[in-house]
Amino acid sequence: MVTPISSKSCIVAGHICLDVIPTLLGAGDFESTFRPGRLLEAGPAVMSTGGAVSNTGLAMHKLGINTQLMGKIGPDLFGQAILDVVKSHGGHLAEGMQIVPGEASSYTVILNPPNVDRIFLHCPGANDTFGAEDINYDSLRQADLFHFGYPPLMKRMYQNQGEELVKIFRQARATGVTTSLDLAMPDPTGPSGQADWPAILRAVLPSVDLFLPSIEEILLMLYPETFREISKGAAQISPPLASRIADDLLDMGAKLVMLKAGHWGLYLRTSTEAKLEELGRARPSQPARWANREFWVPVFQTEVVGTTGAGDATVAGFLSALLRDLPPRQAVTMAAAVGACNVEAADAINGIRSWEETVTRVGAGWPRQKLDFDNFPGWRFDASRQFWLGPNDPT
Repeated sequence: MVTPISSKSCIVAGHICLDVIPTLLGAGDFESTFRPGRLLEAGPAVMSTGGAVSNTGLAMHKLGINTQLMGKIGPDLFGQAILDVVKSHGGHLAEGMQIVPGEASSYTVILNPPNVDRIFLHCPGANDTFGAEDINYDSLRQADLFHFGYPPLMKRMYQNQGEELVKIFRQARATGVTTSLDLAMPDPTGPSGQADWPAILRAVLPSVDLFLPSIEEILLMLYPETFREISKGAAQISPPLASRIADDLLDMGAKLVMLKAGHWGLYLRTSTEAKLEELGRARPSQPARWANREFWVPVFQTEVVGTTGAGDATVAGFLSALLRDLPPRQAVTMAAAVGACNVEAADAINGIRSWEETVTRVGAGWPRQKLDFDNFPGWRFDASRQFWLGPNDPT
């Protein structure tokens, strides 16, 4: 695989927080461990940054891309901790961070009681007040790619049918930068889950070049009945379902759609050459080889230690390949590879290797999980690339 050095740059904006993970000692069931009035002894706390700004941005930095972060925090201890973590990867990374007087920094306390699912205590903090005025558009004019992540976890992004999110992407697109959007799972019972996501996506996607959500997020937002059927085991994620979703998202205005599908891998669908010509400064030098593609890429085989930030790492791998002007088959391969490296560590960043190390690992014959799509009409396996080509792909 060719490994060019990218001279292009990226700005990653959106949600950022501090994760505080106490080490819980001892055993016992939930009721005996967490009861009113008890002093519960804990071990050292692990502290790390979370959110798309940190997870995707720092991963792209480790992959050798000139990256700047744009998040919003308060002048408190949690905010200082966020800055310390970011600066530990490179002082310049924090230059675009906003420290706003009177705001609280976002944090999540993650409790891991024995024998039960994790418990999250989350404060959205300054993420909820993030708006179009918090983007430095002068910086965007100097960048090639603008990636925004997690609007469902940021109140102003989904209020009023997403008018702030739409404003951000329209103004970003006007700078000539290539625009990219990732989502997060809305809370089905909370305000984000009640937002009119079909209307929001119809409004924002005409200004989005690269749309990179998970398939579960899109199912919940656009096809809630199908989401419920899959959640109950009455239906399954399948290539025809991904094709249907991609058709709808391309019709809404996205130029390229990548759906992350967890252990199933990832799905890529692209629009016509004419539409890809409109992508902005990070557009491929040969749009024709990106046009009308449909791939399903299996995951690489690896030992899973943790899945925190796996989707963000997959996005980082894909965007880093695009900024290196690699062809689509190599871009999706690197997306899957970086995602696989991520799950080999408990946190979102420590599993990420350098671009060169990842390329070498792939080139050495890193095996993939097997997927059998023979029963789906039009899908065929490409043995040389080790992934499946869809019925909409001309090759």
